[in-house]
Amino acid sequence: MRWMWVDRFVEFESGKRAVSIKNVSLAEEHLHDHFPGFPVMPHSLILEGLAQTGGILLGETHQFSQVVILAKVPRMTFHSYVTPGETLTYRVTLEDVNADGGMVSASAKVGERLVADGEILFAHVNPDQPGAVRVDQKSFVFELLRGVLDVGKAGDPSLPTV
Repeated sequence: MRWMWVDRFVEFESGKRAVSIKNVSLAEEHLHDHFPGFPVMPHSLILEGLAQTGGILLGETHQFSQVVILAKVPRMTFHSYVTPGETLTYRVTLEDVNADGGMVSASAKVGERLVADGEILFAHVNPDQPGAVRVDQKSFVFELLRGVLDVGKAGDPSLPTV
């Protein structure tokens, strides 16, 4: 099972900001247990969608040459819940990029309704460090998200089909 919490990027300004969406569907198995009779998207998965959006934005600044991991969530406030049939819009802005990682400010909305907002810190992992996971970050991101990063290209007949 793949744990991707982003369906598509709708805006992507390299090194600055990104906007992605997640369509919440009752077909997602976790919603049947959270909560029985009142399915809502778990806040932890909303946070993960924001982190995936921010991590891709940060990783792209270095052409995915560095392994980017979520390091810390210094602030995240949840204001509302999300139910099946709703579309989450994740907005992240790159606030800081440095040799050790970076930070994004992030928000999640359904329409104009604020669901969550906060900050997420990311770290770069040195793949040569003993015990470090060796991942080809560029291949990892593009294999998992093939098509997701094609911003605003839906229905473009000049694009190859997958």
